[in-house]
Amino acid sequence: MNIPAEYLLILSAILFFIGVFGFFTRRNLVSLLISTELMLNAVDINFAVFNAYCQPLHLEGYMFSLFGIGVAAAETAVAIAIIINVYRNLHSIHIKRLTNLKH
Repeated sequence: MNIPAEYLLILSAILFFIGVFGFFTRRNLVSLLISTELMLNAVDINFAVFNAYCQPLHLEGYMFSLFGIGVAAAETAVAIAIIINVYRNLHSIHIKRLTNLKH
């Protein structure tokens, strides 16, 4: 059973726009990180779908997806380390409190 490419692209677009909406409306660092991950996952879905549709015998899209997952994992590890450091210093992870770091 194959899922049509249109359905997967619609899913990807919905995930991407949920991530964009969450990124601009949330005021919590962890929520921003989750929104960024949603956007990156939408891009990975697009890589896999376009690879299966345009060049089904080649694996470039899947390799880009794996590379994107690796980059997302590294980005998440660094972001969580920064969030933990911010929480230790400010006892909060809200964005409005980050102005104290400028001094």
